Amino acid sequence: MDINLIGKIFGGLMTGLDGLFTSEEEKILARGQIMVVQNQVLGSVLEYEKNLIVKQSEVIQAEARGESWLQRSWRPVTMLTFVALVVARWFGLTVNVTPEIESELMLLIQLGLGGYVVGRSGEKIVKGLNIGKE
Repeated sequence: MDINLIGKIFGGLMTGLDGLFTSEEEKILARGQIMVVQNQVLGSVLEYEKNLIVKQSEVIQAEARGESWLQRSWRPVTMLTFVALVVARWFGLTVNVTPEIESELMLLIQLGLGGYVVGRSGEKIVKGLNIGKE
């Protein structure tokens, strides 16, 4: 969830208050109530993001500790396969990889590498904050 979007939504609400209330006291009270709701929404979003990072980290840790080679290696092997297909296309070695497929492969590579980096970073953040040991 985009935290900036939440800020824009609640900022728009604050701006719209001027036309709704006539007294300054009513405006201040309404602004205070909107700020309370905004803080609750932001807190919920941050809690969700924290839980998501913890779960992603747990998945990566479980795979890394897996008993079989395939369980530990399927993500890297898959990513290397996608990279090999893209590189082979660049060198003209693949006929069946169209520009559209190459674009999709690049997106998968970006998502895969991003997910791995986020998961690993999340793992380090979680260890640093002692999250999940509650």
